[in-house]
Amino acid sequence: MISVLVVDDSATVRRIVTTALETDPGVAVVGQAVDGEHALDLAQELAPDAVVLDIEMPVLDGLAALRRLRAANPRLPVIMFSTLTERGAMKTLEALSLGASDYVTKPTGTDSLSASVREIADQLVPKIRALVGTARSLDSGGQPVPPPPPARHSPAVAPQVLMVGCSTGGPDALASLVSELPFNLRVPVVVVQHMPPVFTAMFASRLDRVSALSVSEAVDGEPLRAGHVYVAPGDRHLSLHRVEDRVLARIDAGPPENFCRPSVDVLFRSGAHVYGPAALGVVLTGMGHDGTAGARAVQTTGGTVLAQDQASSVVWGMPGAVVAAGLAHEVLALDKIAARLVELVRG
Repeated sequence: MISVLVVDDSATVRRIVTTALETDPGVAVVGQAVDGEHALDLAQELAPDAVVLDIEMPVLDGLAALRRLRAANPRLPVIMFSTLTERGAMKTLEALSLGASDYVTKPTGTDSLSASVREIADQLVPKIRALVGTARSLDSGGQPVPPPPPARHSPAVAPQVLMVGCSTGGPDALASLVSELPFNLRVPVVVVQHMPPVFTAMFASRLDRVSALSVSEAVDGEPLRAGHVYVAPGDRHLSLHRVEDRVLARIDAGPPENFCRPSVDVLFRSGAHVYGPAALGVVLTGMGHDGTAGARAVQTTGGTVLAQDQASSVVWGMPGAVVAAGLAHEVLALDKIAARLVELVRG
């Protein structure tokens, strides 16, 4: 049984979240806190497996509570419960930089209580299961699967594009990766991070502040330029298309793939089609298997696929699926990926 502490100053929200979580017979809400101070007391008393934490609260807000929860228990999965607004996005991204494991957004525009419960359950339960599974494995002495011996892949041609896909744990991983890429990188970088609208523009701005490269949310029809990072907008697919001698970004609202929009598979497939053996795909930390089919397309057309290793991933779902399918040419710790990308691009 997975025990969860729910923290929100609204009694209605606490009730809805509790009902949503307990739709899964393997999850039990063991406590409800009304503010950050109350949450710290209950976390110490109840030792929950995970915490669902609101951001805007009286007495002690979610960010301050998160700092203290992290200091007391660095491995405790903490999922922020965020509003789908600019302020909510800004605070959520700050929480992720402070060590929050992930986030979910509060329902908007739902017609009924039951619809809100279903939406929250669909978002929260899989994340809690994945994050608690990882934490329990480490706490019980389980060791991450070691990467294979470091084989050095030699692409047929130097990559002309870097495509990166990630989900849970991705914001921090991407910040680490792009901050280590040099300003004179000779290729464009195209990113799919599973995020809702509003969040992605702010996320791109945060990445821009820590990177020597220019980072922006991708715009439909814009040509890709070397030394620029393009982030897929929330709730829109990002794909690549060649028009004469230029490669353009295409933004569309096509059907979700792997329950995701944007989808890593959509980006990787299009990049494999446009660049062939000069495509390079990188799959970072994330839940699920988005990116596996796209990695297969990259490999089939002669391109290169790198995957983040288990030890440095928050959740080894997406990269683990790529590795299990035999599609990763190299499996690397997060802090080794940027340097390897630069080597590959230089040829």
